[in-house]
Amino acid sequence: MSSDRAVFVDANPTLAALAERLHRADDPGLAIHRKPNVEPDELPGILNGAPIAIIDHTHLPTEVARRCVGLKHVVFLGTGPHSYMNPGELAQLGITVHVIKGYGDTAVAECAVGLMWTAAKGFARMDREMRAGNWLRTDGVQLTGKTLGLIGFGSIAAEVSRLALGSGMKVIAWNRTAKTHGGIQFVELEHLLAGSDVVSLHLLLNDETNGFLSRERIQAMRRGAILINTARGALVDEEAMVDALRSGHLAHAGLDVFTAEPLPAGHVLTTLPNVTLSAHSAFRTPEASSNLIEAALAHCRRIARGGR
Repeated sequence: MSSDRAVFVDANPTLAALAERLHRADDPGLAIHRKPNVEPDELPGILNGAPIAIIDHTHLPTEVARRCVGLKHVVFLGTGPHSYMNPGELAQLGITVHVIKGYGDTAVAECAVGLMWTAAKGFARMDREMRAGNWLRTDGVQLTGKTLGLIGFGSIAAEVSRLALGSGMKVIAWNRTAKTHGGIQFVELEHLLAGSDVVSLHLLLNDETNGFLSRERIQAMRRGAILINTARGALVDEEAMVDALRSGHLAHAGLDVFTAEPLPAGHVLTTLPNVTLSAHSAFRTPEASSNLIEAALAHCRRIARGGR
């Protein structure tokens, strides 16, 4: 077996076609497993000794990784591998996890802003009711002049701020490390929570940020605020968020990510009228997908040349 062979273990049709088109003749060998839904126990057989696994959304428990003979590198298609694997434990097995940043910043930012506008205007609820034969008209929120608070300020949040500023909103932000950015006021977290009409999450998920938006922090938000999450579901205390939505402390939540994915049928979030749901699809645009696969193949090339 080639020492630089890679297997794309969970390719959907779109990503499989892109991988085929962008793979070069001088690239490491690439096998594409065209089954998007893979159980972890299938991975040792799918990889079949390959040293490089390209993973989109399949869980890789540490105990399964131990059985993946020859696996040395995981190229994760995104920035949040902690939702699917434990990179620290994998490192102890000699497996390096590589992430891909920046491939879909604009796509995710547009989704966050789209969810914000949908939440503010009540479009999703009116659409559901009209399809059911009910002429429901709801009062919307005018976002011009309102304050958007960004928790975490990386490249996606910067794109969100550009779009929000262009629509006449005031933008404030909090980041775990000191930052500056034109047109943005950086504030303490407590000030952001209390002073924002819309709060949008843009943190990476790790041990320090798991459950970051706790019950106490949700209660510290302005009553009637809108919450947007296109980052990771586990950043939020989901039970506390549901309670706040039911009580009206939160007016609406626009969510592209969830603690359990796919969202189980009958999940409580599907029963609440003041929630807009998106199936973790913020980054799924042709432009972002092409950037993603090209970056994954670049990782494989670097690994084959002896890079880490």
